[in-house]
Amino acid sequence: MKPAVKYLIVAVVVVAAGAATVLLKRSHAEAKPEPAASNAKTALTVKLVQPQQRDWNSAIRATGVLAAWQEAVIAAETGSLRITTVQADVGSQVKRGQVLATLDTAALHADIAKHQAVVAQMQAALSQARSDADRARVVKTSGSLSEQAITQYMVAEQTAQANLASAQADLQNDTIRLQQTEVRAVDDGVISSRSALLGNVVSTGSELFRMVRQNRIEWRAEVAPGELSGIAPGQAALVTLPGGVNVHGKVRIVSPTLSNDTRLALVYVDLERAPGVKAGLYSSGSITTGQRSALTLPAAAVTARDGQHYVFTLLPRAANKPAQVRQTLVSTGRQQGDLIEITHGLNADAQVVASGGAFLGDGDLVTLAAPAPATAVQGKAQAATGKQS
Repeated sequence: MKPAVKYLIVAVVVVAAGAATVLLKRSHAEAKPEPAASNAKTALTVKLVQPQQRDWNSAIRATGVLAAWQEAVIAAETGSLRITTVQADVGSQVKRGQVLATLDTAALHADIAKHQAVVAQMQAALSQARSDADRARVVKTSGSLSEQAITQYMVAEQTAQANLASAQADLQNDTIRLQQTEVRAVDDGVISSRSALLGNVVSTGSELFRMVRQNRIEWRAEVAPGELSGIAPGQAALVTLPGGVNVHGKVRIVSPTLSNDTRLALVYVDLERAPGVKAGLYSSGSITTGQRSALTLPAAAVTARDGQHYVFTLLPRAANKPAQVRQTLVSTGRQQGDLIEITHGLNADAQVVASGGAFLGDGDLVTLAAPAPATAVQGKAQAATGKQS
């Protein structure tokens, strides 16, 4: 074999061996695992909370109208008289017996004077009839007067007595009518409407004022029949007025019947006196029926999405693995302050992201916020112990 051919074969073998070595190293490099998991990017740094069991008041929500506890109609007790003064208006706080309006008394004074004269006349007639009857009784046994004449004297005496009683009744009636010219409040309260007009001639029984007795306003809550069994007189209630003001109250009575129109029962709640409490307002509120245990979370831990409520719970993980969260559908119930009740979908031992759920998605990796250093906590505890000692 020629030397040139030999050298060529050796060169080809060397090149092939070098190429094989390079390919082998590259395949080993690609097969080597990457530590990508430990350096994966997290979505958020979060704090964890655990649900807490708390005893919360159980309440029934309802809506209803505010109305007067009792309304009193103040009407004219006598008629055909003119209103001379009006001394109260809508919103006036009045006391029982306070004069609200007066009627013209001129005609009544004239009637009283007339009937006083009639009474005097009847008294004189009775005196004469009694004297005649007494004489007739004296001579009855002597026979100087006939039985018929004696009877006439006796009847005349009785007639005179009846006439005097009638005249006295007419005088008393005029006196009562004179007293009725002063229209007075029938109870303590506030005037809610006024129809009395100065100079108007009233008729007997015509309404002049309407008042809220004792200024008491009640909430007439409309409650479904299935919830009535938990409501009883004396239970506390809380009513929220349209302006956002909360007013406390107490259940007075539960209606024994249901409305034919709504098929709901009325619960009458006495409200405390407070600004803004006015008859006619339509308000919502709640009636406390007792206490019930609730699984609670901070309200910030619950995220609302597409009409549903979610929390983000921590998934189980190995020590060297990053933290990962799962989006969990829950049902919520009552809310008090910054706490909310979880009624379904969450275990009591779950670890939940405390806040920031709006920025998380299902399966996101998170960084857990470091807990407070043990030394700092111990220092605070020791300081508190030192102060107590």
